[in-house]
Amino acid sequence: MICGAGIAGLSLAGRLHNVLGWDVVVLEKAPRPRTEGYMIDFFGPGYDAAEAMGVLPWLEELSYPVSETAFMDEYGRCRARLGYDRFARPLNGRLLSIMRPDLELALRERLSFAVGLRFGVGPARIAPSTYGIRVTLTDGSVLDADLLVGADGLHSTVRAMVFGEEQRCVRHLGYHTAAFTFDDPRVHAELGDRFCLTDTTERQMGLYALRDGTVAAFAAHRSTDPRRPEDARAALRHEYGSLGWLVPQVLAACPPSSRIYYDQVAQTALPTWSQGRVVLVGDACQAVSLLAGQGASLAVAGAYVLADQLAGARRVEDALHGYERLWRPVIRDRQRTARRAARWFVPASARQLRVRHAALRFAGMPVASRLVGTSLAGKRRPSLCQLAAMSV
Repeated sequence: MICGAGIAGLSLAGRLHNVLGWDVVVLEKAPRPRTEGYMIDFFGPGYDAAEAMGVLPWLEELSYPVSETAFMDEYGRCRARLGYDRFARPLNGRLLSIMRPDLELALRERLSFAVGLRFGVGPARIAPSTYGIRVTLTDGSVLDADLLVGADGLHSTVRAMVFGEEQRCVRHLGYHTAAFTFDDPRVHAELGDRFCLTDTTERQMGLYALRDGTVAAFAAHRSTDPRRPEDARAALRHEYGSLGWLVPQVLAACPPSSRIYYDQVAQTALPTWSQGRVVLVGDACQAVSLLAGQGASLAVAGAYVLADQLAGARRVEDALHGYERLWRPVIRDRQRTARRAARWFVPASARQLRVRHAALRFAGMPVASRLVGTSLAGKRRPSLCQLAAMSV
């Protein structure tokens, strides 16, 4: 039983059923698939896992060609730019730009009809049973399973019920982020195939043109308050209302709060990822934050490693311990990298802005390609196939 029909949950469900032949049910408390989200750069171990799972052609079809990242001042002048080939080259071209909801769509469409996918329901009570885990659902029904997986994100219900309250497991990194889509043909035409960001301090907004004619907006700003606002649209208009360039048009077209993805930028930190027959995967236990740039990739890869450990172990508990032993060092490395980069995510001052300009100019030089690749990929570790093949 998997709680959470996001990237980690769908990846694990597909692997467990399609490859191992397990009976799988996926529960999602949201009433329907999420359509809000931002563009992600998909590379690294998740790219390898998607290829091994046979889903990579779907991702390539849904991906976007992005020519460059451009930083625009309040008058619409480009102050700094970096071609996307600089990111792709050290990764041997194994890099895709894809909307997060499209990644979920590809994973969901690959699920067999034999996998039970239920929206609008989640766990209300979790208890051990003779055969594993018994879960009472919010609709009053009861399900028994050999294994319960919490793949329900940063604010995991499974984690809160089994491992402890959220305050003990989530580390706020000092930013809030939001994403939404809107219609504006003029903005769409001006963006072209670029990812454009405001060249600003304390807060930053980025824009992409999507193939359906709409525009995707991504926003991030500094905040010491981990709480999410009740009215996300009002909060965005208040926080970003002073920015120039295209931002006034973006805020005027901002959809209602129900259609805005809004959250804190945070990491998860737990002493253990499993208790008995309950295990966590994805952001529920390994959130690296969007500062690390690999959250979706690590969610797919973590699910892949967990599934392969379950395939090779004689006992479920042994597989869960093996999964954590192999995968936790990878996550620890990426979280550490993200925390080091946090102060540069959105520059706090004009001086930091100038430093970022200098860093981008350096990144455009040939000598910097290897350093860019190291920054993206993190510390060199065993490949995904090597990790998955290791015995528990």
